[in-house]
Amino acid sequence: MTRIVIAGGGVSGLSLAAQLAVTDHRHPVVVVDDGSRPLSAMAWASWSDRPGLLDAAASRWFDRVRVHVGGRTTVLPLGHYRYRVVRGDDLLTVVRRFTDPLPHFTFHRGHVDRVEDGGVIVDGQHMRARWVFDSVVGTAEPAPEDARLIFRGWHVRSERAAFDAETPMLFDFRTSQVNGASFVYVLPVDAHHALVEHTSFTVPGAEQDPAAQEEALAEYLAEVVGTGGHEIERDEQATLPLCSRQVPRRHGGVLTIGAEAGLLKASTGYAYQRIQRDSEAIAESLRRNGHPFDLPVSPARFRMFDGVLLDVITKEPAQLERAFGALFRFRTAEPALRFLDEATTPAQELRLFAGMPATTYLRAARRRSWPSAAPNVR
Repeated sequence: MTRIVIAGGGVSGLSLAAQLAVTDHRHPVVVVDDGSRPLSAMAWASWSDRPGLLDAAASRWFDRVRVHVGGRTTVLPLGHYRYRVVRGDDLLTVVRRFTDPLPHFTFHRGHVDRVEDGGVIVDGQHMRARWVFDSVVGTAEPAPEDARLIFRGWHVRSERAAFDAETPMLFDFRTSQVNGASFVYVLPVDAHHALVEHTSFTVPGAEQDPAAQEEALAEYLAEVVGTGGHEIERDEQATLPLCSRQVPRRHGGVLTIGAEAGLLKASTGYAYQRIQRDSEAIAESLRRNGHPFDLPVSPARFRMFDGVLLDVITKEPAQLERAFGALFRFRTAEPALRFLDEATTPAQELRLFAGMPATTYLRAARRRSWPSAAPNVR
């Protein structure tokens, strides 16, 4: 019997496969993917303050970021953190270095029709498994959306040497807030090439307005960046549901992983580093306990912070700039990044929240009913 099946060969499936390979599991592992989402078209950015198993997959590393908030541009060192970019092809290459030497690891091309306790249905055929890790189908009880993150990115070539190749623009609020709390993100490749992305937080159910986002990007490139003219080499867009509540992940021998498991951070839209930590915890639970369910749970207060922020900024878009200004007002970005990593103490959080309108956030918090803690999946 196939002991482990990983449904989906994206970032979460590949990250888990690598972690399983290095924790000395000798049970057969099959990664099933239909190839409908080519890894060559994917990339993920993240920050981390410690080394990780898949660090060799990073194509760019940065030790500082630029932010523009409150009418002022600031370059912030990252302290103990580094900001990195991982491309899909590079991730696959590094993961296969761990899995290819192991005869019990295989990659199967096929479409996952259904996930069930005891296996998966692939192209109409049952593939048995003791444990199934699902990044494709997802839970039958998804958490309600708090907001949506709508982004459109242009990979551009600038006529002028307009980009700082060593410093990403993490957020820039010099863009219209009419269609929701919005900012522009710039990830440079070199002085002439960059990903320039327009990001908006909107209410659940909101649809994209492609024309408005294209206009915002064109205006930003012309008036803020000053490209002197640009060529769009590639266009990308997505709408991500943002959910601050814990979602049920376990059904019998099935464990949901990745974005389907709620690992997309609701207040930022980042997921890569959370997926790495979760994959490591799953592999360690299997090694130590013989099952994959002894996993840490995000503290309830951080889920509350995320949900309250989304409630506030979808009603008052201008509050997003004020919140980011408060979080990133220190000499380095490290305090803000540590908070977004859910690694701060309540005392540190009180210091970070200074400058935010307490009444506005307390009012939003009272509208929510929060359990004291979500149950673990063990």
